[in-house]
Amino acid sequence: MTQLLLALIYLAFISLGLPDSLLGSGWPSMYPAFGVPISYAGVISTICAVGTVVSSILSDRLTRRLGTGKIMVLSVGMTALALFGFSVSRSFLMLCLWSVPYGLGAGSVDAALNNYVALHFKSRHMNWLHCMWGVGASLSPYVMGYALTSGRGWSMGYRYISVLQIVLTVILLFSLPLWKKRGGEKTSASPETNHPVPEKALSIKQVLNIPGAKEIFVAFFCECALESTTGLWSSSFLVLERGLTPEAAARFVSLFFLGITVGRAVSGFLSIAVSDVNMTRLGQGLIFLGICVFILPGSEIPANIGLILIGLGCAPIYPSIVHSTPANFGADKSQAVIGIQMACAYMGSCFAPPLFGLIAQYVHIALFPVFLLLILAVMALTHEMTVRKVRKAR
Repeated sequence: MTQLLLALIYLAFISLGLPDSLLGSGWPSMYPAFGVPISYAGVISTICAVGTVVSSILSDRLTRRLGTGKIMVLSVGMTALALFGFSVSRSFLMLCLWSVPYGLGAGSVDAALNNYVALHFKSRHMNWLHCMWGVGASLSPYVMGYALTSGRGWSMGYRYISVLQIVLTVILLFSLPLWKKRGGEKTSASPETNHPVPEKALSIKQVLNIPGAKEIFVAFFCECALESTTGLWSSSFLVLERGLTPEAAARFVSLFFLGITVGRAVSGFLSIAVSDVNMTRLGQGLIFLGICVFILPGSEIPANIGLILIGLGCAPIYPSIVHSTPANFGADKSQAVIGIQMACAYMGSCFAPPLFGLIAQYVHIALFPVFLLLILAVMALTHEMTVRKVRKAR
């Protein structure tokens, strides 16, 4: 039963990634239909991000009340409904309204599943699960591309993914008895202590008072900020600073995402022998090496190798930090801590790329590697502060 449940969680992580790249791949065809500027994609993504942050923060209370299985069914179902709503929208306002349930559905299930896996499974599964997210995120642009090239339009791209999400919701609904056989979540035991987890939810103030919590939130913010900024701005940097064509730069940036996906698959095996702390340090070292290679003279080879190394470095950090949460802060606090970690992740992804956009516009895009190095330095510093505070508190 445990293996079947784990397979369903893997499937759920693929579903988490499926909608995430739909807006980017479909927007060039969507904004002319709605008669809005191309920049309005930021409005949609911001609404989704705000909803995701809110539901991530509330995930502790929701998961303790409903359990991970029910949260998963409700969240995936809400996402499926929102995607179907996108496919039938005929105005930009309708897109904005449907973005609310999409954002709310994404955050709580992300936090709940990450916490459940951190409590009940080894680090390798956390890495492989996030690799599955990359599979989902890589698949949806192909689905959207098929809808567009076949003449069915962007709305059918959303509808195809919504149908997949509806099917998954039904599968997860019928899988709810597996969660009960696994022991449930409301009184689940920590693998480190084998003690039941208290049901009382923690306030944000209580979570922030946990030794090392504030620092790990900053580190998590920085990791997602670095990842999203690299994904969004490295292509523009290569075009404007290195003279690459937009087509070549786009191909190079795909290597960054390939590095993340492959890196998480490899990290799953490495984590069998390497601790979460050292996996995080290894990732930070690879990012530093990648940035150093990226800024070397020349256009193609340094850019290729640098982006791959940065992607490989980003790969283990997110899953390793999440997986170490119960061991660092206690199984009774892990859901609350992971919920805020997810919120910080989305805030990092939401705020850092626009911040660098302002720097690129009003200062110079050549500062792109410097911006990444500063984020990396803050991430490494706050992570080490967390490690020291956690060890001191034990």
